[in-house]
This record gives sequence, C-alpha cells and structure tokens, in this order.
Amino acid sequence: MSEKQMYITLSDIIEGSDSKQRRRTGRRVEAVKNTFILGIEGTAWNLSAAIVTENEIIAEVTETYKPEKGGIHPREAAQHHAKYAASVIKKLLAEAKEKGVEPSDIDGIAFSQGPGLGPCLRTVATAARMLSLSLGIPLLGVNHCIAHIEIGVWRTPATDPVVLYVSGANSQVISYMEGRYRVFGETLDIGLGNALDKFARGAGLPHPGGPKIEACAKDAKKYIHLPYVIKGMDLSFSGLSTASSEALKKASLEDVCYSYQETAFAMVVEVAERALAHTGKKEVLLAGGVGANTRLREMLNEMCEARGAKFYVPEKRFMGDNGTMIAYTGLLMYKSGNTLSLEDSRVNPSFRTDDVKVTWIKEKEMKKVPEISPEIFLRTPPGEMLDNGAEAVIYLEDGPEGKKVLVKERVPKVYRHRGIDERIRRERNRTEARLMSEARRTGVPTPIIYDVEEFKLKMQFIEGVPIKYLITPEVSEKVGELVGRLHSSGIVHGDLTTSNLLLAGERLYLIDFGLAYFDKSLEARGVDVHVLFQTFESTHRDHETLVKAFKKGYGSTFIGSEDVLRRVEEIKKRARYA
Repeated sequence: MSEKQMYITLSDIIEGSDSKQRRRTGRRVEAVKNTFILGIEGTAWNLSAAIVTENEIIAEVTETYKPEKGGIHPREAAQHHAKYAASVIKKLLAEAKEKGVEPSDIDGIAFSQGPGLGPCLRTVATAARMLSLSLGIPLLGVNHCIAHIEIGVWRTPATDPVVLYVSGANSQVISYMEGRYRVFGETLDIGLGNALDKFARGAGLPHPGGPKIEACAKDAKKYIHLPYVIKGMDLSFSGLSTASSEALKKASLEDVCYSYQETAFAMVVEVAERALAHTGKKEVLLAGGVGANTRLREMLNEMCEARGAKFYVPEKRFMGDNGTMIAYTGLLMYKSGNTLSLEDSRVNPSFRTDDVKVTWIKEKEMKKVPEISPEIFLRTPPGEMLDNGAEAVIYLEDGPEGKKVLVKERVPKVYRHRGIDERIRRERNRTEARLMSEARRTGVPTPIIYDVEEFKLKMQFIEGVPIKYLITPEVSEKVGELVGRLHSSGIVHGDLTTSNLLLAGERLYLIDFGLAYFDKSLEARGVDVHVLFQTFESTHRDHETLVKAFKKGYGSTFIGSEDVLRRVEEIKKRARYA
C-alpha cells in the first residue's frame, strides 16, 4: 500500500465516526476530564499506536515487521507500516470506544519524529498528519529516545535517574540537566542491539539475535577473552563483534555468546557507573529493547547495590518500541504547550536526544544533587575514603615526614566476570603508573608515583580540587594547553573529564591515566577531545564558551590542533542514532 492509499483509508475511518460533527459543534463527553493523546511509533520494526491519559493506558495495538531473512530492510519496513497503518488505527479506536473514548475526545496526535529509519518515519508522520487534520487537533513530534526515558519514569518510582538506554541502533548514557537530557556517553560506532544481531546472523541464529544469544549463554562452560573497549564515557562494539565472530572458529557457540554478553554488558554498566559517580545522582533507569536481557539487569542491579543507588526498570512490554511511550511523551509535551505545526513536522532520522528542549520538567520540582564542598578534598583525614569513583576507591595514608600519601585501590566489581575484572584492574593499574610517569617527564603536571602493587597505586597527594567544581573559561583554556602538550608527546589520556583534572593554586594537574595509551592518530586524539567536550556539554553551564576557550589553549601548544578539532566534529556527527 502506498502512502496515498494509506491516507485515503485512514480518512475513511475518521469519516465513518461522528467525530467531525462532535468537533464542529464543540460537543464532548462531559464525564471525561482527562487529556487524551494518540501516539504512533514506527521508527523501525514495530508499527504501534496507543491512546493514553495522565494515569491510564486506554488502548495499544502493534503490528511488527518480520523480514524473511537477515536484518531490517528500511523500504520493506515502511511498506509494512503503510499497509497496516489503517487497520492498526481502526482497531485502536475500536478498543478505545469500548472504554467510552471517542475520536472526538482525543486532544493531540503524537508521532515518532526521529531518530529512526527515514522511510519508516515518513510513513508514520504522514498518518499522524492525516489524523491531526481530520480531527482538527495539534501534532506532537516526539524524540524516540526521550520517549523510552519518559515511559520508564512514568512506570517506575524513578525521579531523576542516570539512564542507560540500549536498543538496536542506540547506546547512550543520559541524564537530565537544566532543560535538556544530556548525553554523557554513547557508542562511537554500532549500537549494542545491532552489534548483537550482526553477530547472531553470522553465527546462524535467527532474528532477533539478542534473545537467542541470551539463551545460548546459559549453557556456556567457560569465558573467552574478548576486547573490552571504553574510551572515557564512550563505547565501541565493532571490534568486540568481529572478535566474537572469529572466536567461533575455535570455541563453542555457547561459550562465545556467554563471553560476548559478559564483556559488552560490563562495558555499558561501567559507563553508567562512571556517569553515576560523576553526577552524584542516586538512581539508574534501564531503557530500550536490549534492557529486556536478564543478565544485563542483574549486572546493573549489582552495580547499584554496591554504590547505594536505586535501580529501576519498567515492565518488559515497555522496553521495546511501543506506541504508549510516544503517546505519553506527547501528553507531557501537549500539557506544556509544546506542539508542532504541519510546516515543522518533517521527520529527522538523526534527531539527537540533547537537541530536545524539555518543556515539561519543572526545575523547582527536581531533586537537587547535594553540592559537595571543594574543601572536602583538602581536609579528609588519613584512612578515610576520599572518593568512591567508578574505577577505584581513593584514600589517604600518612607518609614520610608527616606528608599525606594518596592511595588509589582498584577494588573488584561484583557485576563483572572475574576473568574480565582482574584483567581490567591489573592492566589499568600498570598503564596508569607507566603513562602518568611518562606524561610527567614530557612536562605535563601529574602526581609522582611512589609505589605500584597489583591493584593499588601510592602517589603524591595533590592539594587540589577537581575542576568540575570550579570550571571557568580561563581554566578551560589551561586545560587545552595541558592536553595539547600531552598529545604532542604522543599520549592519549582516554578519560578526559572534568573529574580527572585538579587545580592546585594556579597549577593544573592531570590524573587518572588508567585508560591512557600511546597513539598519534587523528582518530585517537579526536576521541580524546570529544570525550571532554561531551563532559562540558552534559555537565556544565555555558559549555560553548568552555569549548571555545579549550580550543584556544589547545591550539597554542599542539601544532596539529586544527586537524584534530575537525575530526572531533566528524566523530560527533557519525554517532549512531538510527
């Protein structure tokens, strides 16, 4: 069915009801006082429509596209959505009518405006426009990623969580701050769900691959070493998928599936923990279709318990793409006056989460994260924990001549497989000691390393404060100068955040080299700077001013700065959203 035929069929459905007359005469069901929003989801596999109120799901109908073989074919999926749009809406309205809700009671039409597959998005948008025009009610363009968040907040006790959003094409760590949902970290290549599906197809497993991999993993006998790739708060899954496919030549499918899951899930949980530690928030919400995996839920729950945070996940039916999440987010937008004109209803296949102005959250009602006084880093007595970061616990000891010694101990992470955990902690400990000392020799201020144990470092205690508590454009320019010197020496830090830079008087120190490595490529340096810019944008006010100041400082100490900064823009643009 073409979009034109779909449009005519949908028009017939509306014409067949008494909705137009009711709308013209202003008649409404007097007993109904709620707001009713009809939402349509159709970014990829699922064509789903729902009607919701503030407190109730009135009805939901879903038709899923199932290719004969392989992954999703965008044109075929769009044709599927066009074919079933009229029947889905007709059935939805019929179910709503059984509960006393007529088309004339609907206040707005919400649709998934992006991100997603272009042909699918355009089909759904056409259906939404037709319904909006026929019923004489406003359009509401919903960001698909944010809808996953809002349905989770609606269906759980979560109030202000760090969100781990993992679906087919999307893998992001997100949290709300000052009018927007900020992206703290994301995949730099392929989404986790698509990575799992790609591996599954190569292994001969039927679609969808994620559940089949989960089932196979339960019969595994051993863990196989696979690449564990984290770059600050960003992730990369392409190398893991390739290595997993290669491993099938020597190991059983069950062992590889198990090892793939343990590795990939540990990566995303670590990044979520990093965001939790950086923001100081106390809730984690899991969203997206991959979140249906039982093992991933177990790992997140273990991480949250260890950190004293609460873990939330909505009912399984709301983890995948569904019309209810679009309708409910549309309702929030409608009640805050955030509607859309026909002229502005174009779809956006690359609609970024952090591009959306969140008009429905009232700042004064948000639970504020307690402010930490910077002086705590100067007056913590020896023996007491100074920081409980995502990587390690940090405390002070008395050293020679009454000087304080900082101890960084990489403690076991209960959510990680022991084989992964010990390897990661041992490698990062050695790397930090070696590259921190190397950076210091090239003129980059770092603490002096006194002693190296298997999972523990003893080093000079710098009486400074992390710059996340006092960042200014002037400080950001100094950061640029420091990173420029680091890159000139061939070292990539790997975890450039405002938590890993200390200001002591007028001097800036770079710390936490656990993810550092030697690399002079544009890509490696670009990712390094991209991680820092993400921290600016997700955590700090006036991030554009901070970025501008950093660039000035970076250019003053690194000859190839312009090429690296161009690569940073490329990395940002190619981030996966659909």
